[in-house]
Amino acid sequence: MMKKLIIFFIACCFHFSLWAQNTGAYIEINHPDHPEGGVFFSKKEYQSCPLPNFAESREKMPSPVFEENTEWGELYWKAWEMAFDHFRRPYKGSGNVSNYIDEAFNERFYLWDTSFMTMFCNVAYALVPGISSLDNFYAHQFENGEMSCQLYETTGGVPQHNLNKEKLSFYSYTGWDIENKQEGFNSDYDKKDSDGNFIEIEKVAHNPVTYVGREVPSPSYLTLDRLDHPICSWAELEHYQYSGDKERLTLVYNPLVQYYRALDKYLKQGNGLYITDWASMDNSPRNPYLKGGGCGVDISSEMAMLASDLSRIARILNLKKDARFFQKEGDKIKRRINDLMWDTQNNFYYDLTLNGEFVPVKTIAGFWTLLAEVPSAKRAKLMVQELNNPSTFNRKHRVPTVAADQEGYNPMGGYWKGAVWAPTQTMVIRGLEKYGYSKLAREIALNHLRNVNTVYKNTGTIWENYAADAIEPGQPARKDFVGWSGIGPILYLMEYAIGLKPNAAENRIDWNINSAEMVGCRNYHFNGIATSLIANPNHNKFNIEVISDDEYTLCVFSSGRVEEYKIQKGTNNFEF
Repeated sequence: MMKKLIIFFIACCFHFSLWAQNTGAYIEINHPDHPEGGVFFSKKEYQSCPLPNFAESREKMPSPVFEENTEWGELYWKAWEMAFDHFRRPYKGSGNVSNYIDEAFNERFYLWDTSFMTMFCNVAYALVPGISSLDNFYAHQFENGEMSCQLYETTGGVPQHNLNKEKLSFYSYTGWDIENKQEGFNSDYDKKDSDGNFIEIEKVAHNPVTYVGREVPSPSYLTLDRLDHPICSWAELEHYQYSGDKERLTLVYNPLVQYYRALDKYLKQGNGLYITDWASMDNSPRNPYLKGGGCGVDISSEMAMLASDLSRIARILNLKKDARFFQKEGDKIKRRINDLMWDTQNNFYYDLTLNGEFVPVKTIAGFWTLLAEVPSAKRAKLMVQELNNPSTFNRKHRVPTVAADQEGYNPMGGYWKGAVWAPTQTMVIRGLEKYGYSKLAREIALNHLRNVNTVYKNTGTIWENYAADAIEPGQPARKDFVGWSGIGPILYLMEYAIGLKPNAAENRIDWNINSAEMVGCRNYHFNGIATSLIANPNHNKFNIEVISDDEYTLCVFSSGRVEEYKIQKGTNNFEF
């Protein structure tokens, strides 16, 4: 094993060296119809592995205890039951290499959805195929580092209309404003013939990207539509918090480096920020303003985060030169965001038009800056004030994707015109925690969990998105959506209601007890350890019992008190 790791480290360094030498001039690439992919990912073939069964797995799964609201436990199990219905094996001949969770949307899988689904799967990472779902994207990565954010489950192929087979300069297939294209767009999206085969779309739409202040790069494999939301590094590090799996980080490091290289090549505008189209937030009212090569504050922040994540992974893997390089890359992007995207009059981060003007729509995209650690403490405080503003983002169901005082806001959702989505909720919550606003993060998480549960009681299911100004499903929204909507019932219950947060790298669990009733979790999994933690209230204290199959450190926080306990194998009892 050690020999393999050393060889892989050498390969990582070699590829990184090539990348660093090639940032100025990029090599022309060929465009075969079905290019050989996955050249940077060492897992090449699927090794048969049985899919977990919900009924058989339930007794081994993390089992929440939250007496304050037992309905949330029922919702938790319902979400897992729905998730188990979407675990899949790769289709034979697809080139997919690992079991995965399907996004509950259509016959493709999506990098954006999958990255977020791994986050609730982490709660039971030892039992379900969560993070391995990303393997199938790395396995189809192009030789220049591009990685499609959509693939067919049956073939592993990229939608043909998103392949730049004509070797044109970089363009978006669908463009920036799909509001008047949505019906026709969807009707073509997964059209099949009478035998069930996908029909190639003959029509080709070319919405060219204009680069200002930089050279036009050589033709890409993919259109702009398929190069969005580079958040898989975030997903990998979220998994690392639970698993402590360095071998996993070694496996994915080079694919992520090459992915950054490709995105930096094609998405970077001349001002040092990054472009996006409709695909980041389908029908958001901000999208038409980005036409032709405007810069998104979300994609720019995600690129800063990707660079910073690569620096962190490199430090974990003891790749010191890489760590320094990517730290500088991330810092450089953050400076450009702060210099160009912060509106001093409105105290918010905005997208930019192709001409460098602020897009006049305030959306949730601005909060990606918190997750990427872009703002100063002063600016972060101003962003938090906006989150607490009832006229904009502090609605009945927090946090809408468009501020409520903006033209185009839809109080019932309208998809990305104001709906509440689990992925953007999670982005906001994790970003708040990075700046020390843990109390507000918890408030938003529990607001979401509470509202999802109410809608579940009223409708019997979990939805794709939710209205912000009513406790109802979004309009429109797909039902039975677990899918990323499992984040609230599973991850938020475990981390924000019960209060358990793992740090596998330090072999530690932090437990924030905020309930006055019995609380905890049986069969909790982290760092290869299975443990049960139950706190029973006893006047102004808690009697805590911890059962574990190995040693670890437990830090308990409650009402301003903090205690650290060295958990031993077996049963541990103490008073807090």
